[in-house]
Amino acid sequence: MRIVLLGTGGYHPNERRHTACLMLPELGIIFDAGTSFFRVPDFLQTRDLQIFLTHAHLDHIAGLSFFLVPMLTDQVDSVKVYGEAAKLTAIQTHLFCEEIFPVLPDYEYIPLPKTVNVPGEGILRHLKLEHPGGSVGYRIDWPEHSLAYITDTANPEQHLDFVQGVDLLIHECYFPDDMAEWAEKTGHSHTTPVAELARDSQVGKLVLTHIDPQRSGDDPIGIQVAQKIFPNTTLGEDLMELEF
Repeated sequence: MRIVLLGTGGYHPNERRHTACLMLPELGIIFDAGTSFFRVPDFLQTRDLQIFLTHAHLDHIAGLSFFLVPMLTDQVDSVKVYGEAAKLTAIQTHLFCEEIFPVLPDYEYIPLPKTVNVPGEGILRHLKLEHPGGSVGYRIDWPEHSLAYITDTANPEQHLDFVQGVDLLIHECYFPDDMAEWAEKTGHSHTTPVAELARDSQVGKLVLTHIDPQRSGDDPIGIQVAQKIFPNTTLGEDLMELEF
């Protein structure tokens, strides 16, 4: 099972990271549609796509407006966009209003049901997260693999049961520990609680993403702090490919 981190930054792109988008090319599954969504056509392997949005902040939806040409040129047959009903309405009303984007991509918008069947005999579930305006986390269980994607949330310990035992946990880590106060103010996570979540929930591998764009260096979050708590921790980078 392969997932590509198309974008690993938060808030706005910088020279190193675009904003959130993850893709499982062989299955046509995408999480979020940030500025890195322009990379999706380079990884297309299916004629149908399922996009699962965590929420409707601009750094997670702006890329929906980048996919008009691939749809008009018949590179895909269908694109289903899943999200909370109010967030889907906001996207259609504001991002795709005539004054901003007059030619509409032919997306099918689907309010999140309790579970969604995904390719590979997978079952997707979601969980509400603590974040200004609301967000959801996702988990997919296949017969021999499992994955959880958690971003834009405070207090990671709240979703310990939800991510318990997954093979791969991709979790936001916007701030290092010395900015814990800012994490609380903005509804984001910092390094130690995320690593403790991975340890306590006994996941196979932790990948940290949704990094503060003001920190573009090689170690924006204190990776050694995380690895002391949970050794199998990796800092996500744009275009990183992961097998799980």
